[in-house]
Amino acid sequence: MPLLARFSLLLKLLLPALAAVLLLTPHGAQAQGQRRVVQFTGIVATGDSLLGVPGATVFVPKAGRGTATNAYGYFSLPVLAGDSIVVRSLGYRNQHIVVPADYPRQSYSVIVQLREDATVLPEVRIFPYLTEKDFKRAFLALELPKERGTRTAENLNEQILRRIFQNAPVTSMANYRQTMQAQQLDQQRRMGTAPNPYTNNPLLNPFSWLQLIQQIKNGDFKKQD
Repeated sequence: MPLLARFSLLLKLLLPALAAVLLLTPHGAQAQGQRRVVQFTGIVATGDSLLGVPGATVFVPKAGRGTATNAYGYFSLPVLAGDSIVVRSLGYRNQHIVVPADYPRQSYSVIVQLREDATVLPEVRIFPYLTEKDFKRAFLALELPKERGTRTAENLNEQILRRIFQNAPVTSMANYRQTMQAQQLDQQRRMGTAPNPYTNNPLLNPFSWLQLIQQIKNGDFKKQD
């Protein structure tokens, strides 16, 4: 058998064995053990009304990637099978979701219902001093101005207040109130229920003449003996 034919036969026998060795190497084992990429989608809503929560973060801590929900609470994020996802939103408790490691499909959809987390913050007292002792020392050393000669006493002066009252412009509310009162008075005068020049002058008031005639008939103006 020629040498070239022997080499070809040997190569055909070694190729299957070489392929099997390559599959059993660590690189080949890692390629077979890669986790599946899953499109993780869903809606983040409140637990009581199922209204979408906008701006909620959907984060994968181990991978260091994430996204945020839109105005309707919808999100979409590529993850790996077996990842643990954290859903966060201000005012709600964190929600943890784990994608099954053996999940066979390419998409994983959920509806995340967040629960409110009412946190009572401790009282914070702010002082312009380092310690309360410094504040008490500064307060005790404070010298209050006397009433006479102070700006408060000058602002409460009777003459100044009278001048402010006389020169202050009329506000829009006062103008509106005055206009409404004038219109109401004019309407009452037309209906005869408000004083007018005719009712104020007894000589021009027919009711006053009628009352005068009735008094004359009754003898109210006769001299009594």
